[in-house]
Amino acid sequence: RHIVQGTQLVLGHKQLEQQVPGTNPLRTLAQMPGVQFQSDDPQGVDTYSTQIYMHGFIQNEIGMTLDGLPLGEPTFRNYNGLNPLQAISSENVERLEVTQSAGAESTASTNNLGGSINYVSSNPKNRTGGLVAQTFGSNALFHSFFRFDSGRLNESGTKFYVSYMRNQGDKWKGSGDQFMQQVNAKLVQPIGERSQVSAFFNWDALQMVNYQDYAPSWLDQAGSRLDNFYGRPGAWARAYRAARGQYPAAYDRLSDPKDVSYYDSTASSSDLFGGIKADLALTDRLTWKSSLYGHSETGHGTYASPYAYQNGVDTVQLNGGPIFEQVRHPSIERFGGLTSFDYRLKRHDLSVGFWYENNRYDSYAYAYQQPDSPNGTPLNPFKSFRNVPGRTLWGQRYNTNSFTAYVQDTYHPIRSVALHFGFKSILNTTRVGHATNWEPRFPALASGESLTTAKAFLPHISGDWHFLHHHELFFDISENAHAYSQSGYNSSNSPFAVSQLAYNATKNSLKPETAWTFAGGYRYTDHLIQSSLYLYRTNFHNRLQQILGSAGAGSILTNNTSTVQNVGGVTMNGVDGAITITPLPGLALLNSISYDKATYDQNIRSGGTLYATKGRQVVAYPRFMYKARLSYEWRHLQAYVDTQYYGKRSYDYVGDYKLPTYWLANFGLIYTLDMTHLGMRNPTAVRNLVFAFNIYNLANTRYASTVGQNGFTMDNQGGAAYNNQSILLGAPRQFFGSVKAEF
Repeated sequence: RHIVQGTQLVLGHKQLEQQVPGTNPLRTLAQMPGVQFQSDDPQGVDTYSTQIYMHGFIQNEIGMTLDGLPLGEPTFRNYNGLNPLQAISSENVERLEVTQSAGAESTASTNNLGGSINYVSSNPKNRTGGLVAQTFGSNALFHSFFRFDSGRLNESGTKFYVSYMRNQGDKWKGSGDQFMQQVNAKLVQPIGERSQVSAFFNWDALQMVNYQDYAPSWLDQAGSRLDNFYGRPGAWARAYRAARGQYPAAYDRLSDPKDVSYYDSTASSSDLFGGIKADLALTDRLTWKSSLYGHSETGHGTYASPYAYQNGVDTVQLNGGPIFEQVRHPSIERFGGLTSFDYRLKRHDLSVGFWYENNRYDSYAYAYQQPDSPNGTPLNPFKSFRNVPGRTLWGQRYNTNSFTAYVQDTYHPIRSVALHFGFKSILNTTRVGHATNWEPRFPALASGESLTTAKAFLPHISGDWHFLHHHELFFDISENAHAYSQSGYNSSNSPFAVSQLAYNATKNSLKPETAWTFAGGYRYTDHLIQSSLYLYRTNFHNRLQQILGSAGAGSILTNNTSTVQNVGGVTMNGVDGAITITPLPGLALLNSISYDKATYDQNIRSGGTLYATKGRQVVAYPRFMYKARLSYEWRHLQAYVDTQYYGKRSYDYVGDYKLPTYWLANFGLIYTLDMTHLGMRNPTAVRNLVFAFNIYNLANTRYASTVGQNGFTMDNQGGAAYNNQSILLGAPRQFFGSVKAEF
């Protein structure tokens, strides 16, 4: 079961194993109150689509780490880290340690406004053995996982594991597949009884054909099956004709058919990530922990843009054709270190720690020449573009230095009470240096600018009281800050990701985002009932937001008018309530509700117009959620069915247009065959066989999953929100079967 204390939650390996193998662990976390996870694929592995909210905060406002090593902001085109999915195979995740409110001050992060999530990797096993797992599923899903554990190699206890994961499946609509492979390795060297040194390594490579970004109008006018042409018969010829204005008959009802289907949209990336960690008991009371890490990422993403011509003018000027391949080449090179000291003094648990990181991030976009003929051979989006005629469209280079420090003390006046006092300091400076732009198409970009986030005192106070054996009361008060984000031009709410003119217009009003969170709750736990009540208020200040201009209501490729501005504050008042009833051994019924009134504090002025946003619900996050789960475990059999209800979500800042409510249900069945009970006691033989069957989206619900990946419009005037291409649709019903052998 889940381990909870105060605002902290630990999601164990058993809960993670109940999902389809290879599933993003954050999808499991979405069963918790106040958490919303969205993805256009059932496993949650499409890095372009994965999106998580926790009590109104999106993932780039939640600190994420792996064994304490920083993973940065886990968004698509992450600028200072990597998506947790790319850092570790889900089978190697031992547990998730989740801190709500503004997150633990010890987290190595400059963005944990809304909490933190630490992935803890499993340790190598003491016994020599292995694991082989194979999953098959809808749309030709083929997931394989292999792991070898060395066992204890000598008297000192040296041990390691190495694993390989391969995940490949076709898209549920359109054509093309989504492929990822990954290698993990971990070495543990004990030193005496209470100390150890460990090292972790990750390599991953992915190649994904993306789904087409949707607009609400398309869903109403043409259904849910529209997608890009790539991979289908005659794909290039159909894309070429569409770029010339000759559209398929199914597009007749659409207001902007040219923007519906491109030839391709893909993402490729590869990471090397690893670190070494020393956990040393210097005395019976003093522990020293230190880590060093490094990370390198390269990759590219493509769009076969049909917009070589704008207003009748060839603004790309390659070969005069209507389509060019727009390719983004981001890269990351970062390194850093952490160190901390923990000291137990009578009733006090004292800790002090530091973190430093240097990060270089480049984000460049290029245009490459596609054939000017429907009979030509298009470029392969997953290959190198060397020797292909092209030009640089835009580019920016960033360099960031981050430093944090914290001091904390947990005081136990009596055994059942814990009082926590601490604070965190942040110093983060980002400079955007070299910038380039293709003048016929793009304006001069922000360059030679720098912004610093300096917060010397970010306090954290909490208390936890366990009384009468089954009862717990807790509170948590904290402030945190979010250093300025980075990204490529027009890609996010980074204040640098705009033209120099737009940056000059807003730089005097820019301030780092900060949030105060006040939380409290009650929890009751016994063998029959586990219940909880969690209340919180968050004052979110200096919120930075990407605002789409009029072009944002249409093409995602021609929008050169977005700005990033300080839109003031957001106030969130919320409550989570949950109850789990276990009337019989092995039988559990969970019900939870979440209510979050998250509203803008003031009206927003954009483009010379004042918009009535004050008191309106924030975009993308529902005010009401309900979740239920029925599970049963008997001997070697586990079964569950869960359902989640999501309320309406605002699709523009004023809230003129809202996405409809929906239900999502899933089913799982797992049977474990213990081979030792069948007389197979040979230590080299199979010890366990695990069979599983899962159904995703049991009721085959049609719904909008990820929203806002291309920004939001201010309102729905003239159908701006209704035609805004910033939705990814959720997958229909999917079936999965898997078998796992443990040696």
